[in-house]
Amino acid sequence: MPDPSRTVIRPFGFDYPAAFAAGRPPRSQAVAARLMALDPTYRRRMLALLRRAMQRRHRRVDNVFLHRFEEVKGGLGINVVDQDDRLLVGAYFSQEYAFESAALFNPSIVEIPHRDPGDGSIRFLLSLRGVGEGHVSSVTFRSGSWDGGDGLVIDTASGQGVPPRIERQEQGWVRLRSDDSEDISETVIFPILPSQRQGVEDLRLVRFTDHDGAQSVIGTYTAFDGSTARAELLRGIDVRTYEMRPLVGAMAGYKGMALFPRRIDGRYTMLGRQDSESLWLLQSDTLERWEEGVPIMAARYPWEFVQIGNCGSPIEIDEGWLVFTHGVGLVRGYCIGACLLDRDDPTKVLARTPSPLLFPSGEEHGGYVPNVTYSCGALLHRRRVLLPYAVADEYSAFAVASVDDLLSVMR
Repeated sequence: MPDPSRTVIRPFGFDYPAAFAAGRPPRSQAVAARLMALDPTYRRRMLALLRRAMQRRHRRVDNVFLHRFEEVKGGLGINVVDQDDRLLVGAYFSQEYAFESAALFNPSIVEIPHRDPGDGSIRFLLSLRGVGEGHVSSVTFRSGSWDGGDGLVIDTASGQGVPPRIERQEQGWVRLRSDDSEDISETVIFPILPSQRQGVEDLRLVRFTDHDGAQSVIGTYTAFDGSTARAELLRGIDVRTYEMRPLVGAMAGYKGMALFPRRIDGRYTMLGRQDSESLWLLQSDTLERWEEGVPIMAARYPWEFVQIGNCGSPIEIDEGWLVFTHGVGLVRGYCIGACLLDRDDPTKVLARTPSPLLFPSGEEHGGYVPNVTYSCGALLHRRRVLLPYAVADEYSAFAVASVDDLLSVMR
């Protein structure tokens, strides 16, 4: 469930409306001047109150505000020498943001290496899309374990939330750090690049094995700047660091792209929804540029008449590629189905579910966005599938099934 108590500290800026800016110093200078005009004793009391409130919810909060001061000091018009005063200035140009106060949904999941506990369970990393004030989306994480049946454990999330800072940029990749994060649940991928101003949406994780055997966790997500959506790539996820970059090419400016867990015929392969209606297969010689794609599955049944797309990366099984799909039908209702693609030629659809596997029930039709069940990825363990899914774009739930049962209801 969304938790409004989980917050991050993010930059805050302000200026005068254009019609009232002429002939006046910037508002940043006005605020800094007002602060420094206060009696020093009064400023010390302000600092004590600030720390008392913020240190309960944020680790090493002084460092956060001092870092923010370094970002804004050039526009203050005055030289602030005392470190306590610098900390106060940084706080005026920061805001606390409840990044999952409205919704926590559209989950994805991948297995992570762990020491075998001897009970047959596997460990996983779960990503979720959080939405807060202004419908700004970010990505948060959980960890947990699953025994292949009904034994599911979600580790308790930390009360901390740590947003990223840009460490460096090279060869199109931006490396980001959440320096104070001590647990993966504390790391929040909050919008930081111009392309993400309104949100980082619907991360689809996959454990990718390259042709040389090297394994890595890679994710595709939608970056939204308030008017334009585009696909971007995430890699190198650990507790504190990760890298991201935009995808480029004729097939890249669209939502809902999901990477296959290995190359096919030596080429990277993805699923997409390039025409906003059908399931597409895309291939490329590089991970960053996507120029080629063909539609492979169109809407056939009433629950998908409006649109069909993927619910995460394909899962390789003996019979081929198991793909969970979403369909949009009456009153913009989102249901979840599945299909099976040929292992060697995934443009061939071997079978599909004529009816949805998951759909909004009478008890679940309401919420932040009514009539929606949706997922961004599933996990396979011993011919059993764990499917985390969102309900009404508000909270997340889990379903389990056997691969054999899923195949038996396909046509």
